[in-house]
Amino acid sequence: MQIGYTLMTEQAGPKELVSYAAGAERAGFDFEVMSDHYSPWLAEQGHAPYAWSVLGAVTQSTECVELMTYVTCPTMRYHPVVVAQKAATVQILSDGRFTLGLGAGENLNEHVVGRGWPLANLRHELLAEAVEIISGLFDGGYFNYAGEHFRVDSAKLWDLPEIRTPIAVAVSGSQSVRRFAPMADAMIAVEPKASLSQEWDATRLGRPARKIGQMPISWGNDRDAAISRAHEQFRGPDVGPIVEAAREFADAGFTDLALVQIGGDQQDGFLDFAEKELLPALRE
Repeated sequence: MQIGYTLMTEQAGPKELVSYAAGAERAGFDFEVMSDHYSPWLAEQGHAPYAWSVLGAVTQSTECVELMTYVTCPTMRYHPVVVAQKAATVQILSDGRFTLGLGAGENLNEHVVGRGWPLANLRHELLAEAVEIISGLFDGGYFNYAGEHFRVDSAKLWDLPEIRTPIAVAVSGSQSVRRFAPMADAMIAVEPKASLSQEWDATRLGRPARKIGQMPISWGNDRDAAISRAHEQFRGPDVGPIVEAAREFADAGFTDLALVQIGGDQQDGFLDFAEKELLPALRE
């Protein structure tokens, strides 16, 4: 299992995120994922910089660590054509280190454009069309599309990376797995459910694929403060419980796990803890 670090745009400003990205690479994390939200989950988190601008800077502050959106909604705030352009640009800037993580979105972040909030089935329809459009643009050349929800007229990515950008899609159950497993390169989920991994591979006719999970932890020198911060911002400092929680994802068939350190003011200490204790324990 590869172990990743989460660049939480909800709990740090853009300059701090760029610094944490470089620090996470030095600490030895295998990959880094970044949330793409217009608003923080809770006011206590206090931040929401534009993820794609930060990603551009991160490509230049890091050298080899893989990068990923976790996740972008390509249907409401963004048109899928624009998402394809942004992803291709980041892939070029990172020299092929970027994976485009996509999801059906959250009302908290997408309602700001005033289009209302569709039901889950409609959001899946929108996301499926968006994935088709983005994939078509990644193929190169001029692209036209006439779907139920989106139209594309002679669009083309003029700067196309040499390495095609992989697409990962967030799923939560059988319906989303059946729809997106045939279309995506990798699965994203936040619960260690073996049924998701098994159905994903079965739907892809047994072809192995990456399955990328995410797990929040709250590291700190003061255990009570770490617990309080977790309850406040996410509704312990010990390695053992973290390893056991990560093992659930490995046992469920996940190939990658991104860790979320809760608390924007604890990142430097967490990265030092990760380098010296946590990552060696997880890999052992």
